[in-house]
Amino acid sequence: MVDLPVIIGAGQLTNHAGSLAGARSPLDLMAECARLAAADAGVPGALARVDSVQVVNIISWAPPDPAGELAAAVGAREGGERIYTVVGGDTPQRLVNEAAMRLTRGEIGLALIAGAEAMHSLKLSSAAGSPLPWPPRSGRGLLQDRPGWAQTEIAHGALLPARVYPMFENAIRAHRGWSIEEHRGRLGEWGARFSAVAAANPNAWFRKALTSEEVTGVGATNRLTAFPYTKRLNAFLEVDQGAALLLASESVARDLGVPREEWVYLHGFAHLNDLWFLSERQNYWSSPAIARAARLALGMASAEVDGMACFDLYSCFPSAVETAREAIGIPEGDPRPLTVTGGLPYFGGPGNNYVTHSIATMAARLRERPGELGLVTGLGMLTTKHSVGIYGAERPGGDWSPPDLVRAQAGIDAAPHPAMAGEPAGPASIETYTVAYGREGRPESTVIIGRMEDGRRFFANGPTDEHHIADLTAREGVGLRGRVAHDRATGLNRFDW
Repeated sequence: MVDLPVIIGAGQLTNHAGSLAGARSPLDLMAECARLAAADAGVPGALARVDSVQVVNIISWAPPDPAGELAAAVGAREGGERIYTVVGGDTPQRLVNEAAMRLTRGEIGLALIAGAEAMHSLKLSSAAGSPLPWPPRSGRGLLQDRPGWAQTEIAHGALLPARVYPMFENAIRAHRGWSIEEHRGRLGEWGARFSAVAAANPNAWFRKALTSEEVTGVGATNRLTAFPYTKRLNAFLEVDQGAALLLASESVARDLGVPREEWVYLHGFAHLNDLWFLSERQNYWSSPAIARAARLALGMASAEVDGMACFDLYSCFPSAVETAREAIGIPEGDPRPLTVTGGLPYFGGPGNNYVTHSIATMAARLRERPGELGLVTGLGMLTTKHSVGIYGAERPGGDWSPPDLVRAQAGIDAAPHPAMAGEPAGPASIETYTVAYGREGRPESTVIIGRMEDGRRFFANGPTDEHHIADLTAREGVGLRGRVAHDRATGLNRFDW
């Protein structure tokens, strides 16, 4: 019988510091969450047996050796492995997946996965003009192991998630045939539902249930960011939050004396990437990688989507949730919750570590409902990197056989996709787009992905005058026909109509 991996403890902390006196560093938050996880397992001394300390990439204030310093802070076993990840909101679930396989093989015995951010405290420090008395800061491990953007994407402003996810959103609207007003109403309802979950979550940063109009209505505290999103439809990063998980094999959990009712099993999992560059995607309203990863995870769990009691779909922006919902096969309007935390705009968006919180919250829910299964997704970069986990308190049946992820990834990578136009010129149309706004509410740029008449794709910028902006925000801009021109001096493309 396979010695299956189990989550034996989870800890979360949200620190609403009112002043610098209450500020806590990410290292301090992680250490406290690790202790909370051990207490949650009912074995406060368990941290001394941890032989694998894994830290999710920290954006706000990473010490020089995050995993090593956390290990020392919690008294983990000397000589154990220390892992610090690259960036990506998929990484917590991916770490769980990889640790689970190694636990079953006996390569490690007890794993601590943790992460934290302190962007709120950094903001307090900046406002006060006072430095934080924290250990030295390091930028190590901030990047991917390969470039995340093609040069044309960077040049035309398709770089930041706050610009790109609205482009996914507009592509989804056009694909579904929704009007601008219908779409606005759907976004408002999305925010109202997610914020209501956050309002009931003691670990959430915002504990207020918003109305649809409060989500989409533009005002002094809710400016337009990039069409069609307002500020309240974006992940909120200025939080001080930490979370930690303790994972063990069943045999180690028994040896530690962790009560059986505390165990939560990983029934199925997968992690895959979509075509790496934004410019390579087959379209901007679907994700083959999420669809494939979900099928593999469900197959491993011998489960169906209809058998999931709840979900936590990564929610940096509404388009991320809608893309995942469609890819996984959750029916539109399904009454089952799509978040157990409240989502990144309302629970909080602690950098790359949000999914450690969603797993911890899911585990607590499933302990109270032993017969249920829950599905969690992680997402990194521009709907690029994906991870899926299916959890339940009851022991999985079958042989717990992980999927062939290498083969699945090769199939995704081999998918055909539109060719890029090197120096596009001539008649063209908009495939998707956004209008980016400055803090004063004025349009700053239009970012356009378009198609030539022969199907080749290009990135471009467009006009920002009132007439043209109305064409993109008051009416459907996807499919709008015009002309694209290439400027050899700047290397930039411009689309006009």
